[in-house]
Amino acid sequence: MTGERCPWCGTDPLYIAYHDEEWGRPVHDDRKLFEMLILEGAQAGLSWITILRKRDGYRRRFHQFDPQRVAAMSDEELEAALQDPGIVRNRLKVASARRNARVFIAMQAEHGSFADWLWSHVDRQPVVSRFARYTEAPASTPLSDRISKALKKAGMNFVGSTVIYAYLQAVGVVSDHQADCPSHPDHAKPPSA
Repeated sequence: MTGERCPWCGTDPLYIAYHDEEWGRPVHDDRKLFEMLILEGAQAGLSWITILRKRDGYRRRFHQFDPQRVAAMSDEELEAALQDPGIVRNRLKVASARRNARVFIAMQAEHGSFADWLWSHVDRQPVVSRFARYTEAPASTPLSDRISKALKKAGMNFVGSTVIYAYLQAVGVVSDHQADCPSHPDHAKPPSA
């Protein structure tokens, strides 16, 4: 190991796996980008580990995060989701999944893919921070402000700047692993072929 793993993941095996295998790794797959957008919005006001523990429930309830199927969910399906303890049962957050799916699809149609639109904000290259400690990372930045504003203008909700900064970190548009973390891009091994 190069150094200390980012301490925010603690000792929970689920959190450690998320840190080591997902967080901060560049994502270009639209379905995965949609999944993380919905999960980050659901996390607002809660801990991320709560959402990770409910991730399978979200996948089941929201059609494996297929944006087309989520966009087509009926009011009855959304109401049924509110009875499912496998997800966060917040009426506004559940309804936002369908709303955001519809906007997501419109953005795909306009830009070719959501990934193309998102990554165009950073010239298709991750923003790599080199913080000595993860606690130096900001809660939001001018980049997250711009993306949040654009998503809100397009019609999404639960996409405030702080939520979007967490999203950018999660999908690797921004890499905020602390500088000595083995998962930092300066130290991480390329994926095996």
